[in-house]
Amino acid sequence: MSALMSKASMSVLAAVAGTLFVSYCIYFDRKRRSDPEFKKKLKDKRKRRTNVSKDGSTALPDLKDHEAVQQFFLREVQLGEELLAQGEIEEGVEHLSNAVAVCGQPQQLLQVLQQTLPPQVFRLLLERLPVVGQRLMANAAQSGLGMAEDDVE
Repeated sequence: MSALMSKASMSVLAAVAGTLFVSYCIYFDRKRRSDPEFKKKLKDKRKRRTNVSKDGSTALPDLKDHEAVQQFFLREVQLGEELLAQGEIEEGVEHLSNAVAVCGQPQQLLQVLQQTLPPQVFRLLLERLPVVGQRLMANAAQSGLGMAEDDVE
């Protein structure tokens, strides 16, 4: 009977410890979220995590550096998905449009996005693409990829 009682007391002890741990997590999560600086800190952290140019848009990579373009593409897709999941539609679309702009096969990516995104979000993405394309062309011209066009004039 003593073994049965110690098993029961161990189960109760484990349940109490688990409950205390979950309560501890909930308490500090609420305390963190109720902090007025929380959202500001979160946005600052996201801003630091992504490269942002002086005009507030995401800085595009050097298109000659294939590895940098690939890392940029993956980071933009991930960040775009995270922001859309959090309900930040405009920011999410901005990052996804950056990914489409540097993608090697944009038509295939757009087909996948059309199937996975809500229609209104996909429409925003399509509206955003020309602006990002112009930024990409300007970035390419500044980095030297467009030099041949300038020499012709």
